[in-house]
Amino acid sequence: MMMLRTAKYRIGQVVRHRVYPFRGVVFDVDPTFSNTEEWWEAIPEDVRPKKDQPFYHLFAENSETEYIAYVSEQNLLPDDTGEPVRHPQVAEVFDGIEDGVYQSREERSH
Repeated sequence: MMMLRTAKYRIGQVVRHRVYPFRGVVFDVDPTFSNTEEWWEAIPEDVRPKKDQPFYHLFAENSETEYIAYVSEQNLLPDDTGEPVRHPQVAEVFDGIEDGVYQSREERSH
C-alpha cells in the first residue's frame, strides 16, 4: 500500500526550482506522479524524482520565457522574493496576491 503525503506547497504559493533557474505559481497539485512514462523517463536517471510524492503544476517563468512546468516536491523551494510572477495565465486563475500567496478567483467568488 502506498502512503500519500500531504502536499508541502499550496495552490497560489510562489515556489522556485531547487536546481534550475525558474520559479512559478502553483495552480494544481497531484498527490503522486500523474504524467506520462515518456516524460518521466526523459529525466536523467541520476536526478529522476520518485513518483510517490506530490507533483506540482506551475505557471512558470525563467529569465527568457513563461511556460507550464510539472515539478516534484523534492525539487521545489519557497520563493520569498516577493516579486510577482509575470506568466500571463496567472491573471486568468488568480485574483491578486495576499501575504505572498496568489488568491484563487474561485475562492473569492463565493
